[in-house]
Amino acid sequence: MESVRAVLVDIDGVLTVSWRPLPGAVEALREIREAGLAVLLVTNTTSRTRASIAGTLADAGFPVSAEDILTAPAATAAYLTEHCPGARCALLNSGDIAEDLNGVTVVDPADSGTVPDVVLIGGAGPEFGYTALDRAFGHLQRGARLVAMHRNLYWRTAEGLRLDSGAFLAGLEQAARMEAEITGKPARAFFEAALARLGAGAGEAVMVGDDVESDVLAAQRAGVTGVLVRTGKFQPEDLRAAGGPPDHVIDSFADLPALLRGSAQQ
Repeated sequence: MESVRAVLVDIDGVLTVSWRPLPGAVEALREIREAGLAVLLVTNTTSRTRASIAGTLADAGFPVSAEDILTAPAATAAYLTEHCPGARCALLNSGDIAEDLNGVTVVDPADSGTVPDVVLIGGAGPEFGYTALDRAFGHLQRGARLVAMHRNLYWRTAEGLRLDSGAFLAGLEQAARMEAEITGKPARAFFEAALARLGAGAGEAVMVGDDVESDVLAAQRAGVTGVLVRTGKFQPEDLRAAGGPPDHVIDSFADLPALLRGSAQQ
């Protein structure tokens, strides 16, 4: 780990649960920054903007600003600008993320006269009812592309696991007979964008997450060292069923500084 220059960190389930800091997380992030390592928080959260997330984390004591955060919506905006310039998008998401979708044209769901070019799936919530999903299915049948910010099946809250949009996305893909274009984790391009922001190579970075597939193994496929934490959505059965072994497994983010110093055991 001596060659590490950059640390990519998931937020939900790693630093916080229901936006409350996990034990030792604030102190660990401060220690990593004081060691001179570049840090970028990379999250599939689609319920808040980068500025909102940064404000909440800063209020909790984390040394971060909006510039230290890369969200799936922000990555999606860049993806659509490059691959679908000028596209009209039908957005299905829980939460206001307009600020992070700079340059993206989102059509009003009530505008039946506009045919979207893209069905854009964000994070799940009450909005994911039959009417909205059936409307999205209709757009796909009429030729719209299917773009999703992530494939997360669930996330951890203070009340337990909650269903996420990956479960609905799988149904849309099956019904429409197409595969979604993913813009957040686990897409390789998301990790490459994060590394580019930090000016670091894949071999100089670690990715810390609680999702063995989307966070850790996806990062490892991009050449980044993966570190799985046993907090958040982590479940032992997911690790046993994973498509490969993480490079490292630690109890929590609080243990990361010791791992980076080489004094922690895998």
